[in-house]
Amino acid sequence: MLLAVDIGNTNIVFGLYDADCLRTHWRIRTERNRTVDEYWVLVNEFILLNKITTGTIDDIVISCVVPPLIPVFEELSRKYFRTEPLVVGPGIKTGIPILYKNPAEVGADRIVNAVAGLEKYGGPLIIVDFGTAITFDVVSKKGEYLGGAIFPGLQISMEALYKGTAKLSPVDLVRPEKVIGKSTVESLQAGAIFGFVGMIENIVSKMQGELGEKAKVIGTGGLIKAIADQAPVVEVIDPFLTLEGLKILYDRNRQGK
Repeated sequence: MLLAVDIGNTNIVFGLYDADCLRTHWRIRTERNRTVDEYWVLVNEFILLNKITTGTIDDIVISCVVPPLIPVFEELSRKYFRTEPLVVGPGIKTGIPILYKNPAEVGADRIVNAVAGLEKYGGPLIIVDFGTAITFDVVSKKGEYLGGAIFPGLQISMEALYKGTAKLSPVDLVRPEKVIGKSTVESLQAGAIFGFVGMIENIVSKMQGELGEKAKVIGTGGLIKAIADQAPVVEVIDPFLTLEGLKILYDRNRQGK
């Protein structure tokens, strides 16, 4: 079995693959100050809840956008799973040319998404990842990673609004009936939901224009359900795209290990 680990700024997503099948998955909050042993307790608990023994996990692949946690999970892999993990970063085989001015600047999760998107849907492709930040990544018809855009995510944008105002309180981020809110709650919901939908549609439209051809638009990420179903421009919702990309990269780099 393969344990795929996607370490984001807000959450860490785990996926357990049995051959090519995603057998189970779970999510925990990212905590930069947790020790190796503390993370092990959490990981082991979820593994046991799924009636799986750690001895059946042969290898680990990791994508991380929180640099201080890379050595933590490397040590966890060595100490408790007796394996050297594959960490997505410079030097691994991606199978796609990265046409960024400095390829090392591209977040590991963005490359993983591009690899999975190209493998599953072909190019040209625009991938919208709804996480702590909303990222837009573009893959050409030739299978090249062209670059993209980064926008503050829904959750951190709303948290900044609440912290910066005296009279606004957190609300459930659900779609209101109308854009013209009749209460503070409805107004906040309208601004958040319809505002982000408009941003997504505008950026995708401009990207399509720069590409000069129609690209398939894929949505993924932990906060996808709050926005994507209101944005018709998002054609496919693929919540496990990053985990699948990790599995693909593992196969390309560790096949025959």
